[in-house]
Amino acid sequence: MEPDPLEALGVMRQRLDELDADWVGILAERFAVTDRVGEHKREHGLPAQDPARETRMIERIRGLAVSVGLDPDFAEQTLRSILDESVRNHRSILNPPET
Repeated sequence: MEPDPLEALGVMRQRLDELDADWVGILAERFAVTDRVGEHKREHGLPAQDPARETRMIERIRGLAVSVGLDPDFAEQTLRSILDESVRNHRSILNPPET
């Protein structure tokens, strides 16, 4: 007997929900670390952005994507979004709004 298609779909969707929760948690952890990086940069007078590091990160993430069969352009676009948010956070740490 073949499994119920709706039941099978429900199982797959539940797994997607679990994976979404995982990556949101990973992003939260990553941004907690980047906040510490921003504090370190402020304490040591370092710039908010490091273009050479970003280039290395993009090259690395593209290679990782290819190695697991993921579109490297998509992986790069995703990383660029994360990097943009990290830099925005660093700039706000380095130049907090005056109260």
